[in-house]
Amino acid sequence: MSGDPSITVVEDATPEAWDRYVDSQVAASAYHQWRWRGIFADAFGHETRYLAARRRDTIVGVLPLVLFRSRLFGRFIVSLPFVNYGGVVADDAMAADCLVKHAESIADRGGFDHLELRHRERGFPDLVPKQHKVAMVLGLERTRDAAWDALDRKARNQVRKAQKSGLTASAGGAERLDDFYGIFARNMRDLGTPVYGRAFFDSVLRGCGESARVIVAEQNGTPVAAAITLSHRSTIEVPWASSLGEFRSLCPNHMLYWFIIEWAIEHHFEFLDFGRSTPDEGTFHFKRQWGALPSPLCWEYRLLRHAALPDQSPKNPKFRTAIEAWKRCPLWLTNTLGPHIVRSIP
Repeated sequence: MSGDPSITVVEDATPEAWDRYVDSQVAASAYHQWRWRGIFADAFGHETRYLAARRRDTIVGVLPLVLFRSRLFGRFIVSLPFVNYGGVVADDAMAADCLVKHAESIADRGGFDHLELRHRERGFPDLVPKQHKVAMVLGLERTRDAAWDALDRKARNQVRKAQKSGLTASAGGAERLDDFYGIFARNMRDLGTPVYGRAFFDSVLRGCGESARVIVAEQNGTPVAAAITLSHRSTIEVPWASSLGEFRSLCPNHMLYWFIIEWAIEHHFEFLDFGRSTPDEGTFHFKRQWGALPSPLCWEYRLLRHAALPDQSPKNPKFRTAIEAWKRCPLWLTNTLGPHIVRSIP
């Protein structure tokens, strides 16, 4: 598999050895940690293959894979699905190349159409790149007052409006999951998007412990916006957030994110990762309003069996009719069917 006979790719790394390596690597994300293997398997039922490159007896690279077999969307392999970051983490180019070649072999032998690696930047010139998303990251000030002064006038006015409307926010754990999920499921239905099952978020909160928080904005005790945050090293990330449409005039999203900024500063984080966005769309401009800066992401593909680059986004014209129909479905139906559909959309 490699021009370096000292490197072997194995699938028998222990969780302890895997995490020791991941924790030593600056390029590794929280999602590379071993606990996410159980989250993907438990919540979605997907097969996982966790590859480790060894030089002699020392791990020099890792590549976590999740395998999809779907009648609707086909057969493919992703590192990593449902989250913002994944892909190869390795000491050097030789180890990285061995991991990718081994993953390609798994895909080819298993009859998969493509291998997708979600990297922060281009790493493999022979793979097909797709740069349709950016990460939006804000460097945090050291104090709340400095963060407030750094906001643009529009953002400050909208935070003030939320406060004058009686909105408050607080941080909790798994005991606030129902509040989050009720808002998230309604918002996804209204967008025409199948919703993750509650079990997925339950697995995230149980698996990640204190590094996962549920943030809820309320008006007079009624939850109106909510987010799940994940912390890793010096960064706090917001991979999932939603608000209720009927309260949008009260700026609940601004209350939610201002609270997250205050909370992150209080807990000495240096960066707030707003999650990925499509340039020039609504969420992109919302995140820019807070001072977040875009950093291009590069997803890289090995296409097999003459497959084309996948497009499973809501903008794909072939999904338009289904999206409009989904928006009109009752919530109980979308909450029942959504998790069975979305498990195949990485």
